[in-house]
Amino acid sequence: MSAAAIHISPVPRYLAERSSPEDDHYVFAYTITIANQGDERVTLISRRWLITDANGKRVEVEGSGVVGEQPAIAAGDDYTYTSGVSLETPVGVMEGFYTLRRDDGSEFEAPIPAFRLALPNLIN
Repeated sequence: MSAAAIHISPVPRYLAERSSPEDDHYVFAYTITIANQGDERVTLISRRWLITDANGKRVEVEGSGVVGEQPAIAAGDDYTYTSGVSLETPVGVMEGFYTLRRDDGSEFEAPIPAFRLALPNLIN
């Protein structure tokens, strides 16, 4: 199975109630669904994010699993989780990849498509 069999769908949203624009603190949540369209189970082992804000500040985040889990995703199944990120600007971009392990122990990377974090109605 290849990364092409893993379909990743991010849905970001701005959390106004947790943000303080006057302090350059903008909080976003993102919900990601990882669909295994392949024919074998995979386990999500780690993630790596590149987060870029409107000032060009780039932060790399990597770690084990997602939201404290290393979920196994059966063939034809999907896994959804929600996490968050804060930026110093009202606009930013996230992208990265997940490292997944097949049952035979081999690993591959599934790219997470870049998605924009932005205050609603800020960009038309």
